[in-house]
Amino acid sequence: MKARGSLAVLLTLASACHREGEPPIRVGSKNFSEQVILGEIAAQGLEARGVRVDRRLNLGGTFVCHQALKAGELGLYPEYTGTAFTAILARKPVSEPQVVRAEVAKEYRKSWNLVWSAPLGFENTFALVVRGDLARRLNLRRISDLAAHPELRPGFGYEFVEREDGYKGLARAYGLHFEKPPAEMDLGLLYQALASGKVDVVAGNSTDGLIDAIGGVVLEDDRHYFPPYEAAYVVRGVTWRTNAAVREVLTRLSGSLSVARMRALNARIDRDKLRPEDVAREFLSSLKP
Repeated sequence: MKARGSLAVLLTLASACHREGEPPIRVGSKNFSEQVILGEIAAQGLEARGVRVDRRLNLGGTFVCHQALKAGELGLYPEYTGTAFTAILARKPVSEPQVVRAEVAKEYRKSWNLVWSAPLGFENTFALVVRGDLARRLNLRRISDLAAHPELRPGFGYEFVEREDGYKGLARAYGLHFEKPPAEMDLGLLYQALASGKVDVVAGNSTDGLIDAIGGVVLEDDRHYFPPYEAAYVVRGVTWRTNAAVREVLTRLSGSLSVARMRALNARIDRDKLRPEDVAREFLSSLKP
């Protein structure tokens, strides 16, 4: 309670210290729970330091957010190194996190004057998930086990179907040939469809809060197909250079989130139905000063 009270006082003081005439920092996010939480965490952290924030959360997919950032319509948004490497830079997946991060940071700065913050501390890789009862019945433990079961019904998000590091490349790497093409659906419907038996395997994210809630089983990426997806914030170069509060807030957040912690935060929204702003506030209150 003491931490929450301190944060509330800080936010109240900060709101009175906004410098008039200074444009707000536009904080964006993609359109799924984790992204909205991370966007809200950055927004509240900035507001606590007296920065005016214009929220553009739940904006869309990777390419929508990237284009908005390049065009100056956003000041920053959370992203993943593997997504930037394969989807934006169109590079073939590699497995070394340091190589991916260094290449992404270099190319983003060179091509668009965009800066990557230090990693937040977790990776959110793609994860193929099946129902627990199905995994036990068919002895499904690895993605390669799916090749022997073309009768299974896959359900994927639109982006996973289209991206080179998504279903197309995965099918080639593992020799997957399902009898029916994947059902394409919004990310928010994947686990509901899986739990209800409408589909048998979905492509979610390793930090999804609903995996544990529905008793899902994450299949091992035994051929190490997916590249590392370290979470961080991408920031316009001018924003990073000229706004000390942005640098301070994002630096403070580096290393603050483990996979388990992020999955728990996601579950607070997807399972417990809390508001993203409340989940973000609880998380920021738990950080050491």
